Amino acid sequence: MSDRGAFRRSLEGATQDLVSALPAAARSWGLARKCLNVFLRDSFYNARLVSEFGLGVAEPFFEVPLDRIVAKELRRHAGRGLLPIWPGVRHLTADMSEVYQAFALELSASWGIARVYLDTYLWVEGRERPGA
Repeated sequence: MSDRGAFRRSLEGATQDLVSALPAAARSWGLARKCLNVFLRDSFYNARLVSEFGLGVAEPFFEVPLDRIVAKELRRHAGRGLLPIWPGVRHLTADMSEVYQAFALELSASWGIARVYLDTYLWVEGRERPGA
């Protein structure tokens, strides 16, 4: 898929489908989206899957999987008050995710990498800093 809008619509549809398929106690847009983004990222990291399914064209569209550590590091890079307080994956909404993803896209571009790789860098930063 080489169209950003079509990718976003497909991802949103898959997110809603997964929310519906989750057990009632686990139904959360944020949890479903994180699971899909981890699945997509891991699929993208697999050379055989990239080759077989042409995933390379979607590299610029993949989101960074959001969690507490990634959100904390994005907030640190954004500066005080520029990103909303992280509510946790279970309480993440589509609108709040979009704000975080937009900043993640800016940050990854400034670092010269695709957004899909950003969590690897942010996880390392978040784990190596004292008090993180």
